[in-house]
Amino acid sequence: MKRPAALACSVGGAAIVALDGTVLTVAQPALGADLHATVGQVQWTSTGYLIAVAGLLVLAGRLADLYGHRRAFAAGLLGFGAASAGIALAPGVGWVVGLRIVQGVFGALLQPATLGMLRAAYPPERLRGPLAARTAVIGLAAATGPLVGGALTTAVGWRAVFLVNVVPAAVLAGLALTGRDVSADTQEKETGGDGARHAPGSGRTAGRTPRRQRQVARLDLPGALLLALALAVLVYALVALPASGWSPARGLELAVAAGAALAFVRHERRAAAPLVPAGTVAAPGVAAALALLVAASAALQGALFTCVYVLQRDLGLDPLHCALTALPLAALMIVAAPGCAVALRRAGARRTTVAALAVLALGLAVLARASGPLAFGAGFALLGAGFGTVMVAATHVVVRQAAARSAGVAGGLQQTALNIGPVLGVAAATTLWGLAGPRVPLVVLAAVVAAAALAARALPGRDGEEPPVEAGEPPVKAGPRSAVRARR
Repeated sequence: MKRPAALACSVGGAAIVALDGTVLTVAQPALGADLHATVGQVQWTSTGYLIAVAGLLVLAGRLADLYGHRRAFAAGLLGFGAASAGIALAPGVGWVVGLRIVQGVFGALLQPATLGMLRAAYPPERLRGPLAARTAVIGLAAATGPLVGGALTTAVGWRAVFLVNVVPAAVLAGLALTGRDVSADTQEKETGGDGARHAPGSGRTAGRTPRRQRQVARLDLPGALLLALALAVLVYALVALPASGWSPARGLELAVAAGAALAFVRHERRAAAPLVPAGTVAAPGVAAALALLVAASAALQGALFTCVYVLQRDLGLDPLHCALTALPLAALMIVAAPGCAVALRRAGARRTTVAALAVLALGLAVLARASGPLAFGAGFALLGAGFGTVMVAATHVVVRQAAARSAGVAGGLQQTALNIGPVLGVAAATTLWGLAGPRVPLVVLAAVVAAAALAARALPGRDGEEPPVEAGEPPVKAGPRSAVRARR
């Protein structure tokens, strides 16, 4: 796709998914009352969606790599919008839960493609800005979602919340389907021949790849089933943990998830065409970046889960004042995203991420000692600045280091990390709260984030961020700066 269209689709698709999650949270009580549903049934409108998304993201990314990111993105958006419209017309809570699972399947299809399109449309050295814009819009959607959901639920009803997605999804899907790929020649002209190496992405190919260089890839269904089983069971066990606590059932579920994960790793090592291509996670810094995304998102959601209860139960704030107190988090996340793009260019991923983790840990420490709304607001601001920077920097490493023909899988892994982290953080916060009180989870999460700085040392520095060269492709043309670094 042309770069402006790819950026618009990527940002718009990510915003639709982010907005959908936040507006539903506000609408759930009204949904339950109108459909005479129990709290457990209403909770499954979120749990079912989350399990479907987490289990299928990597498979969906692989499908996008094989059949085109544009097509996967458009199909995902159209299905997501159609499921949203169906939920708005649902006669009972069972229909809502079922359609939310369907919506999760299509959400899994579109999310990796939002990153895959960027990787295909932009040369690696120009990914910082688009990724920062995407992160900033996600923060904006997270901030405005509760306001939009509250206003629509109050004025029209909970069904209106799901209709918000329909028109934007159709428009963006149409834009993706009508866009055309940028040829390799055009990319080289636009980049002056520097970093103009691109491979498949926005369509079956991002240009006209010679037929002899095309590989007939097979879909690794056994690997996909093993990974989906591991992730789905893990997410279910973690989501159920806060309500039920530790029990033999939870232990069995975690054992099943671990067994499926081990079987998946063993299968991938032997598979001729693995679901996760060799080198995708082994590329410099990618595994560390994924671990940092899990840790940072776990800390963020664990802190939010804890602080909401403290603000409402201990300080007596109503839900509106509680939301306003947490508003600096989204505001600083929006501001931090473009700032991170500048920091990545000047300092590199390693230094930028270590500094951001320090800010995130400081925010958690402030929240652990906060006694009033002003202190909580300051802690939330630090949380937003730190998390927004980590998200852009770590995503930049994952997407940039991945080969273009594996960009969908890389996007699926990044999205999986951002889905596993929050449920892990909430489960950990709930367990620690029950053992030692509401402030202890914040202290422990701060320590985890501080320890994660060790993993950040594996990220590439400013002088070690050359894009990967894919098998069968000529090396990247070196510009003047690259030549100087090579001589050094």
